[in-house]
This record gives sequence, C-alpha cells and structure tokens, in this order.
Amino acid sequence: MKAMHTIPLPHPAPRRVAAFLDTWLGHFVEIPAALLVLAEIVVLFAGVTSRYALHTPLVWSDELASMLFLWLAMLGAVVALRRGEHMRMTALVGMASPGVRAFLDVIAIAAPLAFLLMVIGPALDFAQDEAFITTPALDIPNSWRAAALPIGAGLMLLVACLRLWCVGNWKLTIGALALVAAIAVAFYAASPLLKGLGNLNLLIFFVGLVAMCVLSGVPIAFSFGLATFGYLALTTSTPLVVVVGRMDEGMSHLILLSVPLFVFLGQLIEMTGMANAMIAFLASMLGHVRGGLSYVLVGAMYLVSGISGSKAADMAAVAPVLFPEMKARGAKPGDLVALLAATGAQTETIPPSLVLITLGSVTGVSISALFTGGMLPGIVLAATLCTVVWWRYRSDDLSNVKRANRKEIVRKLAIALPALALPFVIRAAVVEGIATATEVSTIGIGYAVIAGLLIYRRFEWARLKPMLIDTAALSGAILLIIGAATSMAWALTQSGFSGQLARTMGALPGGTVMFMAASILVFIVLGSVLEGIPAIVLFGPLMFPIARQMGIHDVHYAMVVILSMGVGLFAPPFGVGYYSACAVSRIHPDEGMKPIVGYILALIAGLILVAAIPWISTGFLK
Repeated sequence: MKAMHTIPLPHPAPRRVAAFLDTWLGHFVEIPAALLVLAEIVVLFAGVTSRYALHTPLVWSDELASMLFLWLAMLGAVVALRRGEHMRMTALVGMASPGVRAFLDVIAIAAPLAFLLMVIGPALDFAQDEAFITTPALDIPNSWRAAALPIGAGLMLLVACLRLWCVGNWKLTIGALALVAAIAVAFYAASPLLKGLGNLNLLIFFVGLVAMCVLSGVPIAFSFGLATFGYLALTTSTPLVVVVGRMDEGMSHLILLSVPLFVFLGQLIEMTGMANAMIAFLASMLGHVRGGLSYVLVGAMYLVSGISGSKAADMAAVAPVLFPEMKARGAKPGDLVALLAATGAQTETIPPSLVLITLGSVTGVSISALFTGGMLPGIVLAATLCTVVWWRYRSDDLSNVKRANRKEIVRKLAIALPALALPFVIRAAVVEGIATATEVSTIGIGYAVIAGLLIYRRFEWARLKPMLIDTAALSGAILLIIGAATSMAWALTQSGFSGQLARTMGALPGGTVMFMAASILVFIVLGSVLEGIPAIVLFGPLMFPIARQMGIHDVHYAMVVILSMGVGLFAPPFGVGYYSACAVSRIHPDEGMKPIVGYILALIAGLILVAAIPWISTGFLK
C-alpha cells in the first residue's frame, strides 16, 4: 500500500536518531510477528496430525493458537502502521493541493495517535482484569493473552510518535496535533449537550465523525475506533474497558486465524511455481476469450468460498494466483480489486459459510437447508457479474493472442494438475472432518511445501522471512479493522437502535414487497458498518419472526439478508470487505472506486432477482 507522505528531516542528527530508532523498532516487532505466524502453522498442523493420524487430540492446541493469535494481530498492526499499510481512503486527499495533502497525511498519523492515547488505559485495565481468569487447558492466567492489547497499543503509540518526528516540518506536525486536539476538546465540551440528544448521536458519531475521518485519509480501523470510543465516552456511562473487550472478541475469533494462514498460503503458491502452472493452464483454456481470466476469478471464488469461513482468507487464496497474469494481460489494478470485492459479496451464501452457520444458530433455521439453498443464489449473482465482465472486455483486441492447441492444453494440464488439486484437497479435508475450517489452511501449506520441493523443484528459502513479515502486517491491518467494527456493532446494540429498527420495519405499509425492499436497503447499510456476523447476531432474531408472519420462507429471507449484507460489506466507502480486498491484493482503494460501481449494480440486480423469485433459494429443498 502507499506509504503516508513524509518530508525529509532538515538536519542529519535527528535523521540518524530517527533512522536508528525505526530500524531497532522494526527488528523488535517484525521478527516476533514472523515467528508468531510460523508458530501458528506449527501448532495447528500438530493439532490436526495428532487428532487424525495419532488419534490423540492435543487439548491445548486451539487454546495456544488463540493466545498467540491476538499477539499476532496486534504486532501485525504495529508492523502495518510502521510501514504505512493500514487501509485508508485518499480519494479526496489525492485531489487536494500539495500543501493540503501533506497536512492531511500528518492528520492521518495524528488521529490514530489520539485513538491510541484513548485506548491504552482501558486496554491495561482489561489485561489486569483478565488475570483473574485461568485458561482451562494450559492453566495460565488469561492476562498473558490479553497483554497483547496494551503492549500492541503502546508500540503503535511509539510508532505514531516516531512518524510525526520524521515528518520534519514542525509547522505541519504542530498544526495537525492542534487540530485533532481542538476537535477532541470541542466534543468533550459538548458532552452535556450530546447526552440529551439520544440516538441522534448515532448520526453524529457513526456517520458524521466516521465520514470526516475516512474522507480525510485517516486509516479505516482508527476511524471506526475513534467514533466508537467517542460515542461511548461522551454520551454514555459505559466503562471503556468493555469496549476493549469487544475489540478483543472481534479480533480473537478463532475462525479468523485462517486469514494469516491463507495469506501465507497464497504467497507460498506463488513462490513454489504452483501459481504459474495453474495460470498457464487456465490461460491456455480461456486466454483467447475476451476477459477470460476475469471469468476464472469469478468461478475460482465460487469454488474456494467458504473453505476458510472468512471472505478475507478466501480472497487471499485466489488473488495472488490470478492477479499477476491478469495484470500482465493488461487488466487495470482498479478493475481487478473491484471484481475481487464483488465476488466476495457474490459468494456470501456458498457453504460451508460461517455466516450461514451463525444465522442458523441464532434464528433456528435449519443449517442444512441454508447450505442447500445457498448454492443457486451465488450462481445467479455470478451470472450478473459475468455480464459486466463481458461488456467491459467485449472490445478487447485479441488478434495477437494465439489459441492453444489440444496437445498444448493437455501438457499444461499435466503440469498444473498437482496445483489444481489443492482446492479439492482443502475442501475434502473439511468435508471429511480431517481438519476444521481454521486448521485446513495448514494442510494446504504442507501440501504446497511438498509440491514445491518435490514436484515443481522450486522453493526459495530466502523469501520465507519477508513472506512471514508481510503476512503478519497484512493480517494485522485486516484484523484491527474487524476488531474496531465489532466494538462499533456492540455500541449500536447498546443504543437500542436495533429494536427500534425492527419495530419500524414491521409497521411498514405495502406488505411483503415493501418489507423485502426495506430489508434489502437496511441490510446493505448494516453490512457496510457491521460485517455479516455482528449484524446477524444483532438483527436476525428480531427480523426473522416478522418475515415469517408475512409468509416469507426462512431460507428465502436468509439468502436475501446475507446477500444484502454482502453488498454493503464490499461496497465503498464504508464497506470493510472492500478494504480487505484492497489489502489482500495490495491495490490502493482509490483505484477500485470507479470500476466497482458497475459490479455493485450487477450484484444489486442479481439480489433483486433472488428476492423476487423464491424458487432460486428454495427450489432444491426437500
């Protein structure tokens, strides 16, 4: 990702000091973060091997993996902040004059500094409170895990201060700090007034403040965190340590451990030559078709979706394989990340999906029925996306592209077969119960290592360290966004907003059609700020009884709700999934803003079809 703009230091002595501290801090954080990624792979793979091959489960493996995971998330967030790789939207920043742009770049450091100062105290309290809880398997205080939060926040605070020092222009630094401090003081002074505004504060903080931060280039995770902490600190009596607990809950969900592991697997596939083998075969099959590899991307996301239980992990498994060749064939980075994000929304209903499982558990809908009903809606949305791909690439000049003959296709298939088998190996491991959705990526990593060493004879040992560090940084950037979004979801729950929304929708005129249309609109908005699982937990138990009263089939309504949230989740400027797609593909968010509009419209068209034709969701149910 693009690093935040800095101005060279005017004096050599401060430059040397800053360079020394930055280098020291980099080694201090990056090496442990890389080792944590490696440790997670080893622990989870050992758990799979012990349980399936030796029939002796390691009862402590998941617990240790969960403990290490929070440390990985926080240290990864530190590395991402140091490298300027936290997701930020700079569409407006890029249009500003050089002076204003430089000032906003410093604001993008000063605002996270304000958030970190706000969170570090409650994070310390949270870690101390966790000392009274003992882990069941390892029998150690949970504060060993929770300490990652204050230590990670403290290291990010140090990084932010160092980055401000490195700006070199003290007028910009003092001006940015003064502006952030002035806004904070203004909000604090208005606290008595804000407490009397009720739920109007939701608009002030979660729409106004978030929009102001995001559009001015403040990293997304810190924008969400500032709004949530500001809302709770100034308008409620909620202890802020509770919010840190919600962030911990969002970042520590064990299923999310598949994110860094699939990120690493994607890099491993590229490094061992497996990606080149697959791309060569796919190109021989579809290279002569206009937009051929874009169709492959849509189909690949459909096939791998749900393997990990995380959309970010699914995208991380596909993008590194396809994007290099697509770029080489002239595809624009913005169109690539736009299509990747759109396919993330398209495949939200594909089983095995954590969102489907969560929805079934909180609403009482049969999970097997949801799995059956989720396949065809994904195909409908894939068809609408492919229509846009066809339209955009219909005029491509393929006169210089030679169509591969049958002999060449067969030869490339033989080379690619071990690589093409990887998705089937991963899915079979889940279906057969060999590994959980969290553990299955380690089987993929083991398979890729063996294939690289023994079949493709390509394994660059020197690249392992930078790959592990990149994995930690990317994972930290994604997980911090998810943690901040989870705390925001909890704040919305405490406001009573969810109950008010359900009552309002139940009283709408127009019957089933109006209710379904309102549900689509509401869940698109909710998906953009809450993600799927928090929104399902909050609103599923409230909305599904109303839908049943109106005669809407549970599975049909579930598909509409999930796909609506998927559209919101992957639609900029607020959709967290869009920024995850950008992070996974290492493409700046600004580049995908325009291309994604067409894909979002296609998704909405497919969503309307699914909503209007219940058979698409229920036709294959027994």
